[in-house]
Amino acid sequence: MSARSLASGAKTGAPIFAALGDETRLRLVARLSQGGPLSIARLTDGEDMTRQAITKHLGVLAEAGLVVDVWRGRERLWQLEPTPLDAARRYLELVSERWDVALARLQALVETDDE
Repeated sequence: MSARSLASGAKTGAPIFAALGDETRLRLVARLSQGGPLSIARLTDGEDMTRQAITKHLGVLAEAGLVVDVWRGRERLWQLEPTPLDAARRYLELVSERWDVALARLQALVETDDE
């Protein structure tokens, strides 16, 4: 795991994490991950928001590549695009591995000083 890998992952992941940094958008992603493609009407059910507000949130998610819209007849459906989430997960795993290594070095240092 190189610094270059982390920098590349940060560049790729930043728009994804920014889009997911909103509670409403997280809920939309969760709903889309459970039930497949959904219409704006279905996504608005149970939300205290207008369809326009939900559409704006979906636009942010679409810009980050997290959702795509498809047309079925006259209905516009939104579906989750898992590839960017996989990239974000891999980035978080790299960061986690780096932390694990750093914590192991710290533990070894502390244990050596105790002896």
